[in-house]
Amino acid sequence: MVAGGLMLSAFAPNVQFLIFSYGIVVGLGCGLVYAATLTITCQYFDKRRGLALGIVTTGTSVGAFIYATAQNELIVLYGLDGCLLIIGAVALNLMACAGFMRPLNMPGYYLKQKAALERNTEEHLFEKPQLDDLKITAGSTTTSPEKTLTVKELLITIDSKDLAIQTDKTKGSFLARLGIMKFIKKKKQAYSKYMHSMYEILQDQAMVAFCIAVFLFSLGAFPPVLFIEDVAQSEGLIEEVSVIPLVSIGAMATGVGKLVLGILVDIRWINSIYLYAFTMFAGGVALFLIPITKTYLGLQILSVILGFFSGNWSLTSYITTKIVGLDRLTQAHGILMFFGGFGIMLGPPVVGWFFDWTQSYDLAFYFSGSCVVLGALILFMLTLPCWNRKPSENDRPDVHYTSNCDKVASVA
Repeated sequence: MVAGGLMLSAFAPNVQFLIFSYGIVVGLGCGLVYAATLTITCQYFDKRRGLALGIVTTGTSVGAFIYATAQNELIVLYGLDGCLLIIGAVALNLMACAGFMRPLNMPGYYLKQKAALERNTEEHLFEKPQLDDLKITAGSTTTSPEKTLTVKELLITIDSKDLAIQTDKTKGSFLARLGIMKFIKKKKQAYSKYMHSMYEILQDQAMVAFCIAVFLFSLGAFPPVLFIEDVAQSEGLIEEVSVIPLVSIGAMATGVGKLVLGILVDIRWINSIYLYAFTMFAGGVALFLIPITKTYLGLQILSVILGFFSGNWSLTSYITTKIVGLDRLTQAHGILMFFGGFGIMLGPPVVGWFFDWTQSYDLAFYFSGSCVVLGALILFMLTLPCWNRKPSENDRPDVHYTSNCDKVASVA
């Protein structure tokens, strides 16, 4: 999708087509690649998960630095169409990289169907999975103990039964109707369980606070990256785009930040949520300082600071895993990326509207900084330990204690 959308954009006849090919197709493909890569990395690593995520996400910063530096040269040499074709051809390497990613645990029914395909036996291919086959086995190692199917595995299992139902249609219309009704019923139950699982995720106060924080951070922190070079030119700090633009400087700092923050989050005594809130607060302060900076060197320093703390994106999957666990990581991370993507979508138009209204970027940067700082405060306040205090098993709801002494005496 990413490579095809980029190449298709090279032949765009108008802006509307470009919105579809580049905005929708490329954007959807990048979202799928990014979310899948982070969730797979979380499943691969346990002890050094933060460092692994930092290394993986550093690739986006390296790519942003190279592309931001080389895009002007590519456009000069080959034009905009040639630039898009070249970037699209490079994006095809995503398929080669994705080929190395394999699930750690294979469901029993998948292994059985794979063996049937290798034997080219149609009889085994369409055979319904038995109850024992629905238990998860770990690749080529010894079988793991029995456990209940997760929501995702339940949906996959029902999809695999759809092939068997198609073969039942040839045995008689009555049996086919019964099979279809049974399939619809089980499918409905599986999706109902899936929606209930998402509802439970959104009931978690820490997860809701994290979603709000990511939305506000995306709304405020990303538009300045797009407009900071225009700020330098509009203030007369630089006549034309520098050889190493501010976007590239910020991308380099983001790569370093992802690695450093990934290492820090693996330290036991560091709270990952509070670390994320601190990075948001520091990034918001840097956004407040951009309008009052009157030198290009100052903008370069603020780009480094903002880029470094923007490296907190490497912590999103780590924090999500800490909140909901690995079993619900894919669902929770999808919800989180929805909030982040929604903020990224709204940010540039809002900043552009502020500029059209005031003919200055000052108010836009103040708005961006306010959003980021507000998100940091919300995340910090809603994840304080006092919210997680649970009543003791010895508490009796029908008895109202007037003091701790009465409570101790009653328990005794």
